[in-house]
Amino acid sequence: MEQSKVSQFVAKHVMDIPRSGIRAFFDIAATMKDAISLGIGEPDFVTPWHIREASIFALEKGKTSYTDNLGLLRLRQEISKYVADNFGVNYDAKTEILVGVGVSQVMDCVLRAIINPGDKVMYHEPCFVSYAPCIRLCYGVPVVVNTRPEDNFEINVSQIKRAWQPGCKAMVINFPTNPTGGVATRKQLEELADFVTEKDMLVISDEIYSELTFDGEHTSIAAIPGMKERTVFLHGFSKAFAMTGFRIGYACAPHELIEGIMKIHQFEVMCAPIVSQLAAVEALVNGGPDMRSMREQYRRRRDFIVARFNEMGLRCHMPKGTFYAFPCVKKFGMSSMEFAKYLLSEARVAVVPGSAFGASGEGFVRASFSTSYENLIEASDRMEAALKKLAGK
Repeated sequence: MEQSKVSQFVAKHVMDIPRSGIRAFFDIAATMKDAISLGIGEPDFVTPWHIREASIFALEKGKTSYTDNLGLLRLRQEISKYVADNFGVNYDAKTEILVGVGVSQVMDCVLRAIINPGDKVMYHEPCFVSYAPCIRLCYGVPVVVNTRPEDNFEINVSQIKRAWQPGCKAMVINFPTNPTGGVATRKQLEELADFVTEKDMLVISDEIYSELTFDGEHTSIAAIPGMKERTVFLHGFSKAFAMTGFRIGYACAPHELIEGIMKIHQFEVMCAPIVSQLAAVEALVNGGPDMRSMREQYRRRRDFIVARFNEMGLRCHMPKGTFYAFPCVKKFGMSSMEFAKYLLSEARVAVVPGSAFGASGEGFVRASFSTSYENLIEASDRMEAALKKLAGK
């Protein structure tokens, strides 16, 4: 059958969703020799040995079976303790926690469990690339809330109030934020809590970067009085514990919500891999020092790359969390995609066009500092030379 005819079998709502702007750009970057990537949001650290050893030991002991759909009870108990100790929210390990295959899979289950066709879901941009597509795949309607560079891309409840529409059922938030490094203060979250309570909305809070908060203390909206009952707290191990390939994320929520999320999860993937779950137990029990050590190295890298961007004329705010810098490139009169392609061809440095993170990301690029300090020095030197050449044209 001809390829053009085969495409008729792809569902229209899937056909209408574009490929990830990150992956599409790095298909180009992958063909470039000697390129330094400041692109993919993945720690450059290898998972700490004692965590890897836990997974090896699990295999040696023959731990190769399915687990409970909700995840190993031992892991859920450790998650319950970790969330209580670090976020100030208590969840019942038996009924209020679900372990999934990374936060992205858990987010998909959450959205599919709550969205009826036509329900509206708010989210803030620039943001992680999957939020709007996942809402659309559930036949929901994404409602964008723009964050602004003049606010350092922090949450602004007045913007949320202006963007709200009748029919909004939930709001997805992600603090610290990929790609901007924006955060939310407790006061801002309290204002948001008042608003979503008034509008009777659910909050889905993606806090995967919470441990990578550099300035001030991270606050979860679930810890705001009255918000545990209307919040789905999402977290995982990929970023802070350098466990991207283990694919473990989790949701904490009232048991009625977890029951609905579990129904999607059990038919979608059954359970997360047992070997990865046992590695996650080790990370929670003994991984704190590793996590804090990696965070301090990210902090050092952040301070360096942000200073270099500003020195070379790319205005860049100081991200308070994550491992991303988000410099402005508007002064060059190029789209963010054109600018990223220029850096790739002229400097052999790969950054992500800000437009990949929504329309409000246009005019910026995302540069990950989850690479070695030496790579950051070399990449900065290359970019500075390329920008001087561009300014001289």
